[in-house]
Amino acid sequence: MALPHVTADTRTPAGLTRIVVCADDYAFTPGVSRAIRELIAARRISATSVMTGSEFWPAEAAALKAVAGDADIGLHVTLTDQRPIGPMPAFAPDGKFPPLATVFRNGLMRRLPLAEIEAEIERQVEAFVAHYGAPPAHIDGHHHMHQLPGVRDIVVRIAARVGKGRTWVRSCTEPPGSIVRRGVGTAKALIIGALGPAVERRARQAGVPVNHGFSGAYDFAAETRSTGDLFRRFVRGLSANGLVMCHPGYLDAALAGRDPMTTAREKERAYLISDAWPALLAELHLDVGPLLRP
Repeated sequence: MALPHVTADTRTPAGLTRIVVCADDYAFTPGVSRAIRELIAARRISATSVMTGSEFWPAEAAALKAVAGDADIGLHVTLTDQRPIGPMPAFAPDGKFPPLATVFRNGLMRRLPLAEIEAEIERQVEAFVAHYGAPPAHIDGHHHMHQLPGVRDIVVRIAARVGKGRTWVRSCTEPPGSIVRRGVGTAKALIIGALGPAVERRARQAGVPVNHGFSGAYDFAAETRSTGDLFRRFVRGLSANGLVMCHPGYLDAALAGRDPMTTAREKERAYLISDAWPALLAELHLDVGPLLRP
């Protein structure tokens, strides 16, 4: 069965709805990177977000560029758990970012050292350009931290500058009713989605494009549904330019040593490369491609 495929054409085939399928965490580990490249090359996904602070990014950049084609290759701003590229004496005094809960809490309380964070995001952008040779097609955030107060202003401002109206920013806006009806990771998705409208407002004011609709959040440790059922729930009802995030990967020693999300990554990769994924897209009349810019 032919896969609704990535295309540089700004038109979507008649009768199909264009959505973006974005794999997060490129360069996190070699196994994650290899899985994402295979899915891009097979035209099963249409975007990926890169962790440029990873020690694997310089070696993985050329391989990604070789298969990227028309896919949107963007920056996965990283501010939790990993290591910063440069010194951050207030935010990461021991050379490691704080855990998710700490960053989220301090962000909501507006207690983040934003000058340090802006300098680090600039370094991550510079590392993207230095090894990929082009500005990021989009900017989003590991653990969605790009949506936090203060951080979102920095991200939109940088996107407007580096992309000159072409770099888009991920919005995680979802109507609460849609999240509840989907019944997947409901509490988590409601929290993530609640921060999206503020990102959209700032992006609109700055002339920065955003995706229109979002899904893909679930509890990786507790979710027992089949991966096929999860993706059906994620893509069903998405509007044009909606985005589904995913986290495919191969389990390797690097992943096992730094992240508890292993089985879920393997399951997502296996599903997305299978015949079941294009069959679902065809059934629901979906076209997978890069974000359609205005």
